[in-house]
Amino acid sequence: MRYQKVVKGRFIARPNRFIAHVETEGRVEVCHVKNTGRCRELLRPGAAVYLAAAENPARKTRWDLVAVKKGDLLINMDAQAPNRVFREWAEAGRFLPGLTVIRPEYTWEDSRFDFLLEDSRGPMLVEVKGVTLEEDGAARFPDAPTERGVKHLHGLLRAAERGYRTAVFFVIQMKGVRVFCPNDATHPAFGEALRAAAGGGVGVYAYDCRVTPETLEMDAPVAVRL
Repeated sequence: MRYQKVVKGRFIARPNRFIAHVETEGRVEVCHVKNTGRCRELLRPGAAVYLAAAENPARKTRWDLVAVKKGDLLINMDAQAPNRVFREWAEAGRFLPGLTVIRPEYTWEDSRFDFLLEDSRGPMLVEVKGVTLEEDGAARFPDAPTERGVKHLHGLLRAAERGYRTAVFFVIQMKGVRVFCPNDATHPAFGEALRAAAGGGVGVYAYDCRVTPETLEMDAPVAVRL
């Protein structure tokens, strides 16, 4: 995926989870933050950030904050990007080589999953999670408690028990990590649900991404340690 126009800036402050103040091109802009997570380890005063021009020129905030530098890492923090790059990657046959159908926002029982995929073997339910938290070379999810994420895992496990192929797919929005782990310190219930899902037949995948200020592209598998 590609952003149309990107400029570099310096992060100043985040008054609330939706907006940030960023110095760019000689002025301070009020920007939309495309991630409602905490991201405290990323959005530190003085951090180099990247802003993408809003698709709607009439919008109050002209820019979206989409990426940030953390040391040597360039991290895409656009919460909408993981589904977009996963879809591009899946449509190219990189996940299911014989893919015939990809349907977003698929409802099964009381859960809405990100995708229903189909190939010659039948349907597969897939939930996609974006990962922006890195600690000592490990990518971790979540960066804040997520009851919705736990519900998704319970739903995938129920579907697997009823014979569906199911998967949770962690899109790591950076390059350079060596392993993916659930963030038990932040939300132990998510880690427990992920291990139960994996034990019940839900596929657990993690892939890193090639990141530039203008682009995000799925790249290579990362070891999963539960």
